[in-house]
Amino acid sequence: MRRSSRRIAVTALTAAALVGSLAGCAGGQGATELDPDADVTLTWWTGQSDQAEEILEGLAADFEELHPNVTIDISSGASSTEELLQKLSAGFAGNSYPNISYAFGAWASELESSQRTLDITEQVSDPDVGWDEFSEAARSTVQPTGEGIIGFPALVDNISLIYNKTVFDAAGVDYPTDQWSWDEFRDAAKKLTDPANETYGYAYSVSGSEETTWQFWPHLWQHGGEILNDDGTAAFASDEGVEALEFLRQMAVDDKSVYLDQTDTKFAQLFAADRIGMMTSGPWQLYDLNTAGTEYGVTTLPGTDGDHQTVSGPDIWALFDTQDVNENHWSFELMKWLTAPEQDLRWNVAYGNLPLRASEIETPEFQAQVEALPGLDVMAENNANAVNARPTVAGYVGLSEAIGSQISQVLQGQGTADEALKAAAEKANQALAD
Repeated sequence: MRRSSRRIAVTALTAAALVGSLAGCAGGQGATELDPDADVTLTWWTGQSDQAEEILEGLAADFEELHPNVTIDISSGASSTEELLQKLSAGFAGNSYPNISYAFGAWASELESSQRTLDITEQVSDPDVGWDEFSEAARSTVQPTGEGIIGFPALVDNISLIYNKTVFDAAGVDYPTDQWSWDEFRDAAKKLTDPANETYGYAYSVSGSEETTWQFWPHLWQHGGEILNDDGTAAFASDEGVEALEFLRQMAVDDKSVYLDQTDTKFAQLFAADRIGMMTSGPWQLYDLNTAGTEYGVTTLPGTDGDHQTVSGPDIWALFDTQDVNENHWSFELMKWLTAPEQDLRWNVAYGNLPLRASEIETPEFQAQVEALPGLDVMAENNANAVNARPTVAGYVGLSEAIGSQISQVLQGQGTADEALKAAAEKANQALAD
């Protein structure tokens, strides 16, 4: 169930649906005093299929061998990752839910509001956990309200600048560096654009989807802007937001150096075919580029005043309180073990994902993946620039739709950045208030 295009799934299921399901709960009490040697059975929904599921099943078997008193009932949990949230909600109502489940990061606040999650804040303070080795965005995602920590990072990614060497060479333009500013980026995009050959310097989604929205967040953050105010209302219709969107508008409308993609998928195909010079995307693109034989390079995003912040879409292993202290203890121990570098090399790295921890970058296992997918190491190091996390509030879906629609219109020459963001903020606030 690995998402082949990108890892930005959001859902319209509201927190109220999860909280409301608690009214039907009836449950028994499990062990109330910890006995680490007691026999326990853990239910683990992985959200994976095929090779990914096989890898995790093998790791579960290894954990059982290390801890004979622990039995792990491991399965994908649902026919698709997207269905896990509804299945969890139904399980809360019937008091039958797993100890551990894969979850998109966008679900974190909704899961926490169910009052079923396990708070592991105290446990992760143990230096042996190495909590600080996870990126700031990953840590923020599993602490959605800034209070309890409800699980472990499961998958990390980010968007980096991918450039087509063939297009750059044909235009006689120097390749990007990790010190580039957005002004240098814009200048290069103009030079790479050739209307006669239908070649563009850059590409941007105008579908109005989350692809449109999340590509905008690094621009906002680098200018010092925020997505939400402290009171939970939309903050992006600020001077910083206007400046960020106006920059993109100038590239798309004035320079005409941006391919505006209505589909979210065609720009990658055109890049692979040497028709687009630069795109901002993530590790999921590298396999297709290598398969196509595209000559490409990868570097960090251009920066604003030296700030090269990116956006990440971390997914999580959510832990749930089953009212049994022995189960809760071993749920934590299993995820602590799984996310340790030794096991993450066998899971995320072996499967072609970015490593969860920076300490894995120099390992032979990850370097072998880099040899197969050049640029993967740059993207792994770029996790250090994933400072902010996208909000995990239930209203984010409506917020994303509101600003995504307005960004799309502005980049197509309809309206101003200031008016568009004000209109988006008004709609976003309605969604956030629901």
